[in-house]
Amino acid sequence: METQHVDRQGVSGSAARPRALVADDEPELAAELCGQLEAAWPQLEIVARAADGLEAMRCINEHHPDVLFLDIEMHGATGLEVARSASGRCHVVFVTAFDRYAAAAFDEGAVDYVRKPVTAARLQAAVVRLRERLAAPPVDLAAFLAEVARRAGNERRYLRWLNTSRGQDTAIVTVEEVIYFKADDKYTIVVTAGGESLIRKTIRELAAELDPEAFWQIHRSTIVNAAEIAGVKRDFRGHMQLRLKSRPEVLHVAETYHHRFRPS
Repeated sequence: METQHVDRQGVSGSAARPRALVADDEPELAAELCGQLEAAWPQLEIVARAADGLEAMRCINEHHPDVLFLDIEMHGATGLEVARSASGRCHVVFVTAFDRYAAAAFDEGAVDYVRKPVTAARLQAAVVRLRERLAAPPVDLAAFLAEVARRAGNERRYLRWLNTSRGQDTAIVTVEEVIYFKADDKYTIVVTAGGESLIRKTIRELAAELDPEAFWQIHRSTIVNAAEIAGVKRDFRGHMQLRLKSRPEVLHVAETYHHRFRPS
């Protein structure tokens, strides 16, 4: 956690500055948001940055912020759970890469929503609304959060990270880092730009748990991250192969999956 201590006197020297907490489990994005907030709202005092949802709850109790900027998908506790714990105590802005919460958040006048990557114009609009809301006490978000949870519960949740083994070490790999998965006897090889590791899940299990829009099965033993496909070519035998953006090897495409790569 990074805590900043700033003089609470406002620009006029008489009014207390609004206090904010930024919670995001991606440190670089949290730092970038703090910099954007300093530019968009110089009077705002960022009292703490939390790296996960549980830390955010502790920071709220310790620093008593007026405003929360919460990533929705965090380790420990989600932004929705953090907002629920602070309902009636803090004004809330959700900052997330996930579109599925946007409509509900915008429809509810008590909260705001900023989509990653955060643009200066969109953040400025959120700041304007927040400054207006600060004149009134934070509202009870229980009904709103229950509705968002209901909508989210009706949507399928896909795999987001994996506990992988590399020798004697264990590492957490997010699915966005994965270039492709390759079956290997009793294990599956997880290939990233930085190297390879192993998991015990089978290709069949992964195919059922991964977002099919983002991860394409191209062979009974291979699933590839669609965003990592650089192009398609055929070898001298006419077999289809994929070129990758972040790895030198090519991946064989079984004939069953050729339809994915036919011109539309």
